[in-house]
Amino acid sequence: MKKVALIGLGALLLGATLTSCGSSVKNADKPVVFYNRQPSNPQTGDIDMKTMNWNNSTYYVGFDAAGGGAVQGKLITDYFAKKTVAEVDKNGDGIIGYVLCIGDAGHNDSKARTKGIRQALKTWNDKYDAGRSNTKEGTVACKDGELKVVELDSREMKGTDGSTWNANEATNQMGNWATQFGNQLDLVVSNNDGMAMGCLSNSAYPKGTPIFGYDANSDAVEAVSRGELTGTVSQNVDAQAAGTLQVIRNLLDGLTGEDVIKKGISESDKYGNKISAEMTYETKTKALLAQNVAVTIDNWTQFQEGARDKGIKQINGDKKKVLLTVYNAGDNFLSSSYVPALEYYAPLLNLDVTYAKGDGQSESSCIDKFINLENYDAFAINMVKTNSGADYTSKLK
Repeated sequence: MKKVALIGLGALLLGATLTSCGSSVKNADKPVVFYNRQPSNPQTGDIDMKTMNWNNSTYYVGFDAAGGGAVQGKLITDYFAKKTVAEVDKNGDGIIGYVLCIGDAGHNDSKARTKGIRQALKTWNDKYDAGRSNTKEGTVACKDGELKVVELDSREMKGTDGSTWNANEATNQMGNWATQFGNQLDLVVSNNDGMAMGCLSNSAYPKGTPIFGYDANSDAVEAVSRGELTGTVSQNVDAQAAGTLQVIRNLLDGLTGEDVIKKGISESDKYGNKISAEMTYETKTKALLAQNVAVTIDNWTQFQEGARDKGIKQINGDKKKVLLTVYNAGDNFLSSSYVPALEYYAPLLNLDVTYAKGDGQSESSCIDKFINLENYDAFAINMVKTNSGADYTSKLK
């Protein structure tokens, strides 16, 4: 089993001692763990440290976004490196033309993936924005030569209801791209699996065109096994979900300092549990991060649905109550992968979780359900907008 890497651990703030919660502890002193959507400025990407320093028991659990973008980029270039020019250049024009589905222009994860893809294909022009004008001509190496690369188009997939990462919009846009670009289109890349699968569902999708997603959702992994989706990236949802709950469990058990992000993660906790996957901790941003793995036809069986972490077993600790928000009940990654993982691990850690699910559009769809806070021992927060952290912590005052 791999160890957690502790980055700058000397600066780690001490967690609050919370051996007894509920009404005996003020809401302001209870554990708050943000997950999946890191509190940050959607324009600059700067981490919202005011929110992260709400109290000594505030943390973020997610995955290495920047590293994930690089993994997806390498997944694509590795694909081309194994192919001849004739196999990948449909019309023989010496150019790989690709389109890009952008999930949410203001989301750090989306931006990291967009950058990773463009850097790998050498079309990165120091801009995250959608549109060919924000890129430059790149290159990619094939088995028998080098080809130019052009981003034909990129779009933020926002639905008519304002929701981002919208698979239906990706389906519609794929039809437009197929008509507009014809045999110029050699590659499709998406910031997530939901949009990639949306593209594949359009009857006009050019058969045999390589397409790459991100998340390793169960339907996407199955599509990889059938050769329909060329590749995806696992952000290790089980490590993230288990990590979120483990940090909460540690804080509620009264652990402090390094133990909060080590016990049950890089070393066994008092119950004998330990997350199997590697995770890193960044002290500066109070972030515990899972690592990313490329998923292809060669290793897809390792990522099949239901492959849970055997390092986590039933504990005998006191049962605690957690209020957990889900920013969008309709989000494919959260609904098909993340929430089922939470539902599996929470009972094992004796955490009674109440799920407050939003609509992915309005922060109030979650905030309005963030109520009766005195009845809970801890909180796990997944925001609609990444700059909304204060909207939640203000309710804990």
